[in-house]
Amino acid sequence: MDIKLTRNENPAPLTPEDALGFGRVFSDHMLLWDWSAERGWHDLRIVPFAPLTLHPASTVLHYGAEIFEGLKAYRREDGGVQLFRPIENIRRLNRSAERMCLPELDENELLEALLAFVRLEERWVPKSFGTSLYLRPFLFGNDEQLGVHAVHNATFVLIASPSGSYYKEGINPVGIMIESEDVRAVRGGTGYAKCGGNYAASTRAGERAAKAGYSQVLWLDGVERKYIEEVGAMNVMFRIGDEIVTPALTGSILPGITRKSCIEVLRAEGYTVNERLLSVDELIAALESGELKEAWGCGTAAVVSPIGRFAYGDRVYTVSDGGIGEVTKQLYDTLTGIQWGKLPDPDGWVLKL
Repeated sequence: MDIKLTRNENPAPLTPEDALGFGRVFSDHMLLWDWSAERGWHDLRIVPFAPLTLHPASTVLHYGAEIFEGLKAYRREDGGVQLFRPIENIRRLNRSAERMCLPELDENELLEALLAFVRLEERWVPKSFGTSLYLRPFLFGNDEQLGVHAVHNATFVLIASPSGSYYKEGINPVGIMIESEDVRAVRGGTGYAKCGGNYAASTRAGERAAKAGYSQVLWLDGVERKYIEEVGAMNVMFRIGDEIVTPALTGSILPGITRKSCIEVLRAEGYTVNERLLSVDELIAALESGELKEAWGCGTAAVVSPIGRFAYGDRVYTVSDGGIGEVTKQLYDTLTGIQWGKLPDPDGWVLKL
């Protein structure tokens, strides 16, 4: 695979790991790859990190033809670097591309390009447990004309951001507000695609929740307004009695890679995990009866985020006495242990550089 490299002649100093935060610091380079209907994918290159130049009529600016992914590179204790299930991110990127009428990429070629980029930027992978090099691939249409039509030109970009631990002082339970007005997505729409419009549509409710003192919104389905879907930017799981429930992937929910990993870990350890419809009435009844033992969100950024309370209407319900549940903690320890190389990888999820 031919990747043209233009090195950054003025590499930036590394930011102290205790000052990284999330998405504020970027590595020295970015990867670019162009596509056209006539030529297919071409001009794969790695260049110094810099602003992108877009035509004012670019498709992405007017019609939202854009998708993205998020994955991480982790530093092991032996100094090596590894990725966690990157092929799953590539496959989801292609599913999103198909839904948004953007060009798909060859899995093997994209993985090879991704690994080449991470090797070049390896010095940016921080060393402390809980930190990582966050990788943000994105793809957008950039036809230089107005009009709603299939994309004829597109650009794939990969940037990297060294990120601090998501939790500054341990994994503290968060408060969640159940949203009853706005909806995030509907079946048949773009809910299962990782596209910017889904997140833009969630901002208003998220702001309302923040002003009320809650970290995120718990979404209900967009048709009947009764079935649980997602928590903010994460999937969600509940331990109800002896059953662990997560909403079924009906087309309006993002098929999370952390969600998939949680399900596989839990089933391997003997838990009963069901992907099914879960109504808000069933959830509230479980809260009121004490049958809801634990609840957590799961996603790339936080891995596992315990939920300590729910707000619904004018009522507030506490989960696990406001603490971290046993299964939640077990999942967090298992997944982070595999990701940072502290635990064995029995399923071949880790890809070492």
